[in-house]
Amino acid sequence: MRCEVVTAAGTANETGGAAGANDAVGADSANGTDGDGREGTGEGATGTLPLPRPLLRSALALYLDLHAHPELSGHEHRTADLLAARLADHGLTVTRAVGGGHGLVGVLRNGPGPTVLLRTELDALPVTEATGLPYASTVPGVMHACGHDLHIAAVTGAVALLAADRDSWRGTLLVVGQPAEETLSGARPMLEDGRLYERFGTPDAVLAQHAAPLPAGTLAHAPGGAPLMAGSIAADVTLHGRGGHAATPHLTVDPVLMAAATVLGLQSVAAHATAPGEQAVLTVGSVRAGERGNITPDTAELSLTVRAFTDSALDRLLAAATRVVRAQAAAAGAPRDPELTVTARSPALLPDPGLTAAVRRAHEASLGAARVLDAAPSTATEDFPHFAAGGVETAYWLLGTTGVREWRAARAGGDPVPPNHAPGFAPDVRTALPTGVTALAAAARQVLGAGPGGDGETGAGGGGEAES
Repeated sequence: MRCEVVTAAGTANETGGAAGANDAVGADSANGTDGDGREGTGEGATGTLPLPRPLLRSALALYLDLHAHPELSGHEHRTADLLAARLADHGLTVTRAVGGGHGLVGVLRNGPGPTVLLRTELDALPVTEATGLPYASTVPGVMHACGHDLHIAAVTGAVALLAADRDSWRGTLLVVGQPAEETLSGARPMLEDGRLYERFGTPDAVLAQHAAPLPAGTLAHAPGGAPLMAGSIAADVTLHGRGGHAATPHLTVDPVLMAAATVLGLQSVAAHATAPGEQAVLTVGSVRAGERGNITPDTAELSLTVRAFTDSALDRLLAAATRVVRAQAAAAGAPRDPELTVTARSPALLPDPGLTAAVRRAHEASLGAARVLDAAPSTATEDFPHFAAGGVETAYWLLGTTGVREWRAARAGGDPVPPNHAPGFAPDVRTALPTGVTALAAAARQVLGAGPGGDGETGAGGGGEAES
C-alpha cells in the first residue's frame, strides 16, 4: 500500500465490537509466540478448529525470514525465490518473470470449476526499522513496514490448506506474487506485458487482504458498494534554477527557495481543487536539492502524490498542482520551465459488492461475526484495482495486526498504534498470521466449486451459492 492506513485505535470503538473482538483473541504476547514462548496455533484467533501446527510453524518461519531480509520494489529476487519454492512444494506449477521483473504465478488445477486468484505483494519500503524485534530487518534502510511479508506467509498457509484438502473443492487456484506494489508499478505490467489472464486464464474472482492497524484477530470489509481505498497519482517535479556561490545570491536563481515556495503553494491544492464533500489529499513526500550549504544548486526535485476517490477529482488535483509548480517557477524567474512527470496512477479500490458479501459471510462463519468489521474508506492507495480489468470481480479486506496490549494502551491515551509505513510497525504475528491464513482459505473456498468430499456450501464467482 503506497500510504499508511489510518491508525484505527481512535475509530474502532465506532465499528461495533472491534475492541471486544481483540480482547477475545487472548494474545498475551505479540510477534509470534505465546506467553510461554511457543508459537501460536491460531486456535483462539480463528474461532474454529486450530490450524495444523506444522502449517503454522512453516508459515511463521517464512514470515520471520522475509521480515529479516526485505527487498525494495523491483529487486525482490530472493523474496520471489522463497515464494516460488513454497508454491512448488504444494504442487503448484510456477512461472517466473511474468511481465518482466520478479512477478510470478503459481497454478494448481483441480478439475473443472471456477478459477480463483490469490494475490500477494513482494516488496518492502525504504524505511529504517525501529521495532527492536529479534528478527528485525538486517538490510540497512529497508523494512517490511507495510506487512507484505505477512501477506506472503498467509498466502502460503492458505495454499497449504487447500492443496492438502483437494477432495473438498474443484476448480483452479492461481497465486500471483506481485512485485513493485509500493511504487504502483507492478500490477499493470503483469496484466498487460505479462498477459496474465491470457496465459493463465481469466479468474472468476481475485482475492487479496492487507495488514492494517486494527485489532489482531479481526478483519474489515468495505460496506457494499463503498470504496475501500482511494485512487492516486504519483509525480516527480524538477525545478530549474541557476547555481552559484552562496555569497552572491543576486547572481543565482535559487531552486531551493523555489522548491520551498512550491511545497507551501501545493498545500492549498486539495482545498481549492475539490468540493468540500470530496476526500482528497496532496502530499509532498520528498524534497532533494544541493550538496553543500555554501553552494546554490542548479536544480531541486520534488516527489508528490495526490489521492481521491474519483478519476475526475484526481485529474483536477493534478491540473491544479501543475499550475502551482509552473507559477512558482515563473515567479522565481526560472531559466527553464519546470518538468512534472507522472510516474504512476491507480484507480480507487472498489471491491465487487456481491463477491464481497459472499466472502464476508465466509469470514463470519470461519471467525465469528464479531471479528468481521466494517471498514471506512481510506486514502491509502493500491494498484490492486488493475486486477479488475475486463470486469473481473474482486474482493479485498483489511487484516488486523495490532496486539491487545498495544491496542489497550492506545485506547487508554498512550502512544498511538504505529501505522503502516512507520519505523515501529510490528504486527502481532501470533494472532494475525493464523487469521490471515484462515481468511484467504475461507474466501477461496467460497468461490471454488465443491468437490466430492465437500459439503456443497461453497459459492460461485460473484458470491452466488454453488450447487453441489
